[in-house]
Amino acid sequence: MKRVLAPLVAAALAISGCAVPALAAEEPVNAPAAKRIAKEGAGLRTAIFAGGCFWGVEGVFSHVKGVKFAVAGYHGGTSKNAKYRVVTTGMTNHAESVKITYDPYEVRYDELLRIFFSVVADPTQLNRQGPDVGSHYRTALVPTSKEQESVAKAYLAQLEKAGIWDRPIVTKIEKQRGFYPAEGYHQDFMAKNPRHSYILRWDRPKVEALKAMFPRDYRADFLRDGPPDA
Repeated sequence: MKRVLAPLVAAALAISGCAVPALAAEEPVNAPAAKRIAKEGAGLRTAIFAGGCFWGVEGVFSHVKGVKFAVAGYHGGTSKNAKYRVVTTGMTNHAESVKITYDPYEVRYDELLRIFFSVVADPTQLNRQGPDVGSHYRTALVPTSKEQESVAKAYLAQLEKAGIWDRPIVTKIEKQRGFYPAEGYHQDFMAKNPRHSYILRWDRPKVEALKAMFPRDYRADFLRDGPPDA
């Protein structure tokens, strides 16, 4: 992957005091603004993102203005097998995912995609992200509407042409299947465990990158808990 760490991001990471490894899981990149703008109208919308361990995905989106709920869970597979100890065998077809509810008047779906590929996930890693390996750690976009699907397809094609990464993009668009909220101890994990070694090494730098690269979209307070019917 090309190293295009912005100076602002580097400064933010240094100030944070996080235990950043020599080779980060997914280094921040300057993903371009989408050419295909999402037109979703009024009212809250939902979207599902799979980007490796859901702790960091939820942690980043919980700091994005306009996101109202962020729920860690499992996408794909069946409800019977949507349990952490089973999903992590890699045999259920689930992916650790985060379902977010957002207001498109505050943050559009195409803007969420830009944030996702800039600071959350490396789309060139197949069935893994950083230290986590297995199909349940794959990256995937799960549109919940035809508009989202059109925007997602256009943005992936745009990223391919942009040549940001040295390797091909392997992130897929998956058809929406069941989303099953993860166990309670996985929800708001970053907020509840800010000094956890995994959070400090792999996830906190992503939030610092969000703050540095997308200051207008960053919210300092951590969005907690999701709707009852998440």
